[in-house]
Amino acid sequence: MFVKIAMIVVFFAVLILVGVASRRSSKGLDGFVLGGRSVGPWLTAFSFGTSYFSAVIFIGYAGRFGWNFGLASTWIGLGNAFIGSLLAWVVLGRRTRVMTQHLGSRTMPDFFGLRFSSRALRLVSAVIVFVFLIPYTASLFNGLSQLFSTAFSGIGYVWWVLIMAVLTGVYVIVGGYMGAAVNNFIQGMIMLVGIVAVIGSVLADQGGLTEAIAKLSADAVTTAQGTVFSGAFVSFLGPQPLQLLGVVILTSLGTWGLPQMVGKFYAIKDEGAIQKGTIISTAFALIVAGGCYFLGGFGRLFANEIALTEAGAPQSFDTIVPAMLKAVTDRLGGRGDWLMGLVLILVLSASMSTLASLVMASASTITLDLVAVVRKKRAEREARSETRDMLLMRVLIAVSIAVAAAIAILTAYDKEAASRLYISDLMGISWGTLAGCFLAPFLFGLFWKKTTRPAVWASFVTGLGITMTEFVLTSVLGIRFENAFMAYFFNSAINAGMLAMLAGLIVVPFVSLLTKKKTPGNVDEMFSCYDRTVTVPVSTALSKED
Repeated sequence: MFVKIAMIVVFFAVLILVGVASRRSSKGLDGFVLGGRSVGPWLTAFSFGTSYFSAVIFIGYAGRFGWNFGLASTWIGLGNAFIGSLLAWVVLGRRTRVMTQHLGSRTMPDFFGLRFSSRALRLVSAVIVFVFLIPYTASLFNGLSQLFSTAFSGIGYVWWVLIMAVLTGVYVIVGGYMGAAVNNFIQGMIMLVGIVAVIGSVLADQGGLTEAIAKLSADAVTTAQGTVFSGAFVSFLGPQPLQLLGVVILTSLGTWGLPQMVGKFYAIKDEGAIQKGTIISTAFALIVAGGCYFLGGFGRLFANEIALTEAGAPQSFDTIVPAMLKAVTDRLGGRGDWLMGLVLILVLSASMSTLASLVMASASTITLDLVAVVRKKRAEREARSETRDMLLMRVLIAVSIAVAAAIAILTAYDKEAASRLYISDLMGISWGTLAGCFLAPFLFGLFWKKTTRPAVWASFVTGLGITMTEFVLTSVLGIRFENAFMAYFFNSAINAGMLAMLAGLIVVPFVSLLTKKKTPGNVDEMFSCYDRTVTVPVSTALSKED
């Protein structure tokens, strides 16, 4: 107990000190929200990666999908690395930085308002961001507290939620974006070391990689048709390839439309930072995401340590990874205390960095978008004292954390809700709705002049309609569909989110072509930012002479 507490106290002390030291960089709104648009490649890449992966991945997704898909769940981590990180940086990074600076936008709702000349779009998108970041934030608290309740059996779930909430609030409120970015770098390094150590320990506990795979191959799956699927959990695509595809698309392509992720591109310093950040972010995702899902694939080997139903399924998927880690550390004796301490700091690092990004995105959206829109003129807001905006943003950060913590606590005590709403479902609702609404209009808005206001509205309606229909039918009314198509998309928050994202990519261009006259009149001026000539070294581009 002493070792674990000592490691956590040192970790918290470092975070608070960094937050205080970064206070100078958080002066003014641009400094507090975007770090003055001067953040280098390492900080940006690690901020992107640590905002991406949290206790939701390590505890919720790795446990649930490792159990369901076996080692094939590693495909989710690979998708996160190459689609969610590499392609996101290549496709969105440069154009996002150029266009948002040209428009003067600081948030995603601000982008929609300026790009499509619509205060109403800005207002509605701000409300969507604020509302649907809350379940994601609640899932973070849930994941953290599951692990900490296992590691410290004498300290209850509620206390851990409160401790995480207060400490994260302190360093974000004091240090702003730069404080969060520096802490993200520190947390990212811990995550890299921690995931390698954990995987090595779990495999060693099972007799090595070959022995662990051999044990896992002994598990078989019986399909609905009665066919016995031997070795399903070590197969190439696992026992449920279509379900696996839904998770890969949601968790990978979804980052392209999440305000807390895309916002990292707003703050990039220069071209060199984009090129280096692309490589660093992808490598980080390969190790962390690939490692988490690979680890979760061995969850069935610890079935004796997990509370199971009569049918042999876990009573809660969110307890699988904590049970695995507790079993391994208990068998290691004294060395296990150090490993568990490292695991706790790993999950803290992953979750607090993501939590910081979420509350920053939520608070900045309310301050810079909702408050601005309810005032009649943008100039009126700009003339106000930035001190009041900064104070409001800090208050809203505290409120966002408090609301999410309250949801996490209430959900934990509502046994019926907890049995139906896992960490992965909370994240699925958040990611699915936000990406379903924003991904397509943001992507087309950056690349296609003919994207129209009605197309953006259509994407909002489509995204909200699909994900909220699934939530009401499945989580509220408890309805389960038998039809194959309806069951695939509307018996799962994750697959509903995937459908919302893909539907938006069809709806936006289709509606834009039908409403050509609704294109903003100054769209050519907006896109002129891409036409400016810059000089680059020959290593980047060859001239005609060369």
